[in-house]
Amino acid sequence: MTEPDAKPSKDPTLEVEAAYFAAGAPLVIGLDEVGRGAIAGPVAVGAHAVLRGTAEFPAGLRDSKLLSEKRRDAIAPLVAEWGSGAVGFASAEEIDEHGITAMLGAAARRALLTLHEAGVPVNDAVIILDGSHDWLSPVLRQPLDVRTRVGADRACASVAAASVRAKVERDAIMRAAHEAHPEYAWESNKGYGSAAHYAGISTAGLTEMHRTTWIKTPA
Repeated sequence: MTEPDAKPSKDPTLEVEAAYFAAGAPLVIGLDEVGRGAIAGPVAVGAHAVLRGTAEFPAGLRDSKLLSEKRRDAIAPLVAEWGSGAVGFASAEEIDEHGITAMLGAAARRALLTLHEAGVPVNDAVIILDGSHDWLSPVLRQPLDVRTRVGADRACASVAAASVRAKVERDAIMRAAHEAHPEYAWESNKGYGSAAHYAGISTAGLTEMHRTTWIKTPA
């Protein structure tokens, strides 16, 4: 089900989550992806659970795209203390083999399974998925209450928290990969197709981290 567009505000609230609680949901899980458009590295989907009765969230929490790397790294421990969460990944090889949409779903399912294994009652949750396309439900083995919502990463604190979790963990992977392959400038571009990244591909070729079907080479 696609919910109405969220308010175009940079500062999230718990208003959407509170409406679901008022309708009977015991918890809400926000989902957001990071790395969809990169040409190297995994795609990551963060999940963050908010329980009924939650009235506050970490000061300064926003969609990860609106925070500097320094601010994201500073707020990530506060997000971890605020509630249960997880990040699921799908590798470049999986993306090449199965496509990005299927692997977004797979990464989200992996994050939700981690929450389930930690004792979070995922089956009882309303799940808010940022965007207008439900790429989660097709990969589920049993249906969940998935609500797509355009702009949820900016409007919903649960989704903003998921975004921060995913961005911080994926960035850490790409910084570590940069140590092994500094020629691609992954420390700065995090696997996206910057000029420096393509220059590295021209001189050093591709690695196991690259989404080979995504690379645009000169004619």
